[in-house]
Amino acid sequence: MQFLDFEQPLEELHAQMNKLKDLSAKNGVDVSKTVKELEASIEAERKKIYKDLTPWQRVQLSRHPDRPYTHFYVEQIFTNFRELHGDRGVKDDKAMVGGMAELDGMPVMLIGQQKGVNTKMRQMRNFGMANPEGYRKALRLMKMAEKFNRPIITFIDTPGAYPGLEAEERGQGEAIARNLYEMFNVRVPIICVVIGEGASGGALGIGIGDKVAMLENTWYTVISPENCSTILWRSWDYKVQAAEQLKLTSEDMKGFGLVDDVLKEPNGGAHARPEEMAQTLKKYLVESVKALQGIDADDRISQRIEKFSAMGFHEEV
Repeated sequence: MQFLDFEQPLEELHAQMNKLKDLSAKNGVDVSKTVKELEASIEAERKKIYKDLTPWQRVQLSRHPDRPYTHFYVEQIFTNFRELHGDRGVKDDKAMVGGMAELDGMPVMLIGQQKGVNTKMRQMRNFGMANPEGYRKALRLMKMAEKFNRPIITFIDTPGAYPGLEAEERGQGEAIARNLYEMFNVRVPIICVVIGEGASGGALGIGIGDKVAMLENTWYTVISPENCSTILWRSWDYKVQAAEQLKLTSEDMKGFGLVDDVLKEPNGGAHARPEEMAQTLKKYLVESVKALQGIDADDRISQRIEKFSAMGFHEEV
């Protein structure tokens, strides 16, 4: 188990409990009562820590190495998943995964960004940063879903689209813009969920939906706090202040009307009880798909366009 800097009290309590368990295993001492007391202390301390998290702490939680990624939710929530590969133009982008699956018996098309669970896998997945072919693969699967009348579910978790020279050469901006244009007119229901990081156009490229939700300890904004700090202060040292000013938390996004729903995470974050988080997410997805399927396709598209057109605010001087 890995602990973040603000979770130090939890780390100390866990260390005490592990020592007690080792003592019990070596000497046969009954420490069950003390262990139960420590477990209660851990739960109380966790509630205290997570009661009022700062924006930067939520950013840290969204990046926790034990946090569930797209593949975990695929295994926990869906059945009969069949992954589909390639954009039929360049190659198969491993940062963007997708395929056909069943959600509580309902056929759906699933698309999501995958970071990788260890160093080797993160390199293979390019840390969840998709190239243009990743967004073109996603669009290909959306068109397939439309053809076979399958609702689309997208899981967003990326620090941004890949910013490399080769990505720009192959039309990164055009690929994302094309997805935005096409997703507004897809005739099947679209549900988008931010399960981790939601940065910039990399997230928005699969983020246009009839329902857009965020898990509680995620963020969604135009730029990461570190890069914002670098631009404004020419240093990463002000990332905490940048996170505050960007208003990037799920609560902020819901308040601005940029997302429809916020899904509460278990105490300690999604990584503390991933199976519980998966069940919460499944319930939301099942309810949302059923509700959206009851709306006429033309009406659904009109509502989708109106919803995004109404976002933001300005003042004329």
